[in-house]
Amino acid sequence: MKHLLVTIFLFTGVCTSKLSAQEVPAPLQEVAIDDLGEVSDAFQEFFFEALKQKAIENYEKAIDALRECEKIQPNNPVVFFELGKNYKSLNDFENAINNFQKANRLQPNREWILQALMESYYLNKQYEQAILVNKELVSYNEKYYDDLAKMYFELQQFDKLIALLDQLDVELGVTEYRNSLRQQIYALTNNTSAQIKTLEESITLNPENEMNYLNLIYVYSDEGLEKEAFETAQKMQQLFPTSKVVHLALYKFYLNNNRTDEALTSMRLVLESEEIDVALKFKVLNDFLLFVNENPKFDKDLKQVAELFSEKENSPEIFQKFGEYFLQKKEKTQALAFFEMGIGSNVDNYELLKNTLLLQLDLLKYEDASRLSSSGLEIFPAQALLYLIKGAALNNLKKYNEAQEILTFGLDYLIDDVDMERDFYEQLSVAYTGLGNSSKASEFKEKANSIKKTEN
Repeated sequence: MKHLLVTIFLFTGVCTSKLSAQEVPAPLQEVAIDDLGEVSDAFQEFFFEALKQKAIENYEKAIDALRECEKIQPNNPVVFFELGKNYKSLNDFENAINNFQKANRLQPNREWILQALMESYYLNKQYEQAILVNKELVSYNEKYYDDLAKMYFELQQFDKLIALLDQLDVELGVTEYRNSLRQQIYALTNNTSAQIKTLEESITLNPENEMNYLNLIYVYSDEGLEKEAFETAQKMQQLFPTSKVVHLALYKFYLNNNRTDEALTSMRLVLESEEIDVALKFKVLNDFLLFVNENPKFDKDLKQVAELFSEKENSPEIFQKFGEYFLQKKEKTQALAFFEMGIGSNVDNYELLKNTLLLQLDLLKYEDASRLSSSGLEIFPAQALLYLIKGAALNNLKKYNEAQEILTFGLDYLIDDVDMERDFYEQLSVAYTGLGNSSKASEFKEKANSIKKTEN
């Protein structure tokens, strides 16, 4: 039985780093716990009963079993940790906190225990206590700073929050989340003039902190002070000639003033930057997409920057998002161009594959549809739709024998889809017509018509 509780602890899961989040299993390498020694068979029986009851959400019964464990081993931190988790699942945060505190006293300096304690304090709206625990947790992982920011926001301690956001932007780089939080603070406090003054004073005192310039640019922009915002951006660029962050502001000014070449340069610098997060980069791309919507002559440029983003962030999904955007606008040629760019490195994305093939058929690109559906069938050999699309493409290429074979084969994978069944029959009728087999063509045409009559 030696090491039993170590094994149990590894597989019972710990709290996540996000406040209010549900419990999820933690990676094994994140957990380390001392050998807890021998345990009795009775302890083992009650403990596994507790785990079983918790798994089926019978938290009260799990607590009863853990109390029996406590009687056998009254100073076992794992028992109190499990009690805390069950009470937390019952939204009994007072008891959850009490048990996590006991676990922490018995087994101090364990990240997962502190994390669970912080979350319980937060859920119980004891923000000050949660902040105290958080300050211990940030030594384990910088991710806990986001929790600290959220708690400062809940307490409306906006001065502390702004200072924290500025610190994190400098240390960790700019993120969309922190920018959004900062803008919410400005809106809530409705004190933009004071914010501008504070930022201007900060620049005077610390002219080498580029985040102060960027934040001032955002405030000016939100207030419609475009001239002041642009002048600040230009000054920032002069002071920090190698900065990529300044281009988050510059590209928008250039776009708004039809200085497209300069906008493209700024966007490329943003997309290449390691210090700017993906969400902000996607916002840059989206702004350019809207610009291209009004100025279609820049389509090629949009594709180039989208390719740069995809390559830099290893995110071919960007092409799917752009394709869906144009598809909603019924601009099918544009949509297909982006879908095809995405599917080249993402052929195992079935939704993207389907959209690409259907548009290829719609736009009469039968050779492309035939090739792509063949590639798709290698990955998704049981998808009836891919057989149907390949058969339709082959029919339009007048390759009737191949079409008849693939359509007949694909029918075996069709399950409870009357509309697709009708389409299979119609395409088989076309294939047999092309092969000169009029009786078979009529047979499948009649099958398709009978389904239409049923639907009507």
